[in-house]
Amino acid sequence: MSAAAGDIAELARLGSSTVYEARGRRGLVEQRFQRLLPGSRVAGPARTVLCAQNDNRGVHELVSRLQPGEIAVLTMPEPEPVALIGDLLVTQLKERGAAGVLVDGAVRDLDELVGMGVPIWARWVHARGAAKDRRGTVDAPVRVGGATIRTGDVVVLDGDCVVVVEAEEVAAAVTLAQARERKEEASRRTYLAGAISYDLYGFRAQDQGEE
Repeated sequence: MSAAAGDIAELARLGSSTVYEARGRRGLVEQRFQRLLPGSRVAGPARTVLCAQNDNRGVHELVSRLQPGEIAVLTMPEPEPVALIGDLLVTQLKERGAAGVLVDGAVRDLDELVGMGVPIWARWVHARGAAKDRRGTVDAPVRVGGATIRTGDVVVLDGDCVVVVEAEEVAAAVTLAQARERKEEASRRTYLAGAISYDLYGFRAQDQGEE
């Protein structure tokens, strides 16, 4: 099932934390990534590749299949600080219309990548290069930070974290996240009017009852 472009844009606007919380704290990628492009936030359907260990030949094949607006999700069996991409592969991804890149491994050519303006989240920045000997598997379901990401699932990336939403649940995720946003905005107005959460949540009464 393909997610609607408007729903994907709305998930990016709402942000990873809101989407995660609204869905019952589901879909969180439990791994910290470096956001290379300051201030970037993006969502898009994943295009996955499970590279052979320490080998990026699969990334070259992924580039040939990538569709505009997709997030390239690059993995290998055991994450290591091996550079799966650098400026030449990112040049190709940019020309193919990639919305962003998630690398459960390393990138290199950091200064060049930042200047290219493609939103990239990487586990490491490291110069150690990858081999190009084994094909890997494009469009394989991959595991990143304990979460499964399939090609077509929507990945939400920003300064907080990375969250994955199953392709068939994107519309529902938007509805839930919008409802949470409205609830939080109502709470914000209440706090701006002088109320505090310690009282609204009933914590003061509970604490006083324990004294």
